[in-house]
Amino acid sequence: MRVLGIVPARSGSKGIPNKNVRLLAGIPLLARAVRAGVEAGIVDRVLLTTDSEEMAAVGRAAGAETPFIRPPDLAQDNTPMLPVIQHALRFVMDEGWTPDIVVLLQPTAPFRRKGDLVKAVELIRSSPETDSVVSVEAIPDHYAPHFAMKIEGGRLLPFLPEGLRVTRRQDAPQSYTRNGQFYVMRRTTLLEKDSIYGQICVPIVTTHKAVNLDTMEDWVEAEQLAQTFFFSR
Repeated sequence: MRVLGIVPARSGSKGIPNKNVRLLAGIPLLARAVRAGVEAGIVDRVLLTTDSEEMAAVGRAAGAETPFIRPPDLAQDNTPMLPVIQHALRFVMDEGWTPDIVVLLQPTAPFRRKGDLVKAVELIRSSPETDSVVSVEAIPDHYAPHFAMKIEGGRLLPFLPEGLRVTRRQDAPQSYTRNGQFYVMRRTTLLEKDSIYGQICVPIVTTHKAVNLDTMEDWVEAEQLAQTFFFSR
């Protein structure tokens, strides 16, 4: 089964200026995502989709293909990820190469482990009914949705109606959040079901410490974590 890795890297980051080419432990952020695909050993091609010639050059140096510059209408602040992936997928298909599986590697989640990514691809390969495999991590108990609150009309109310009935931490079901480390999807999920997830989405629960980069505070934390994550193995 052919596997295409896609790394999305748009210019114009506001939370962290020049985020995708900023050096994290000496390597540009987007290059870390490209390398994750190249070094995994289970991705046939890694393609960088970007609207920036500078980022394209960084991606090529890391081992990515950059056969196009992303159209401006797919590089806006509010552009969803699905059409960006579909555009890249259709581009390689129009060139005569049709992948069975697509792996999305976002630069903003650099702390991914090779073993988790390989496990995700092997899972979707061996499970024909699975539409996608997504990395998640457990939400700390005290942030569980059953304990979340909202403010309406000046009143503090449970975010979930059933939260009224959950008073002890151990009674709340474990909840999870997508951590962005990888999304593994079938081509048919993306193009025929017009979805990243499809109907059957299987989780890979990661347990190591990681950071998703959105703010400068996140970046400071990532620089500290990088000293052990990238150099201790």
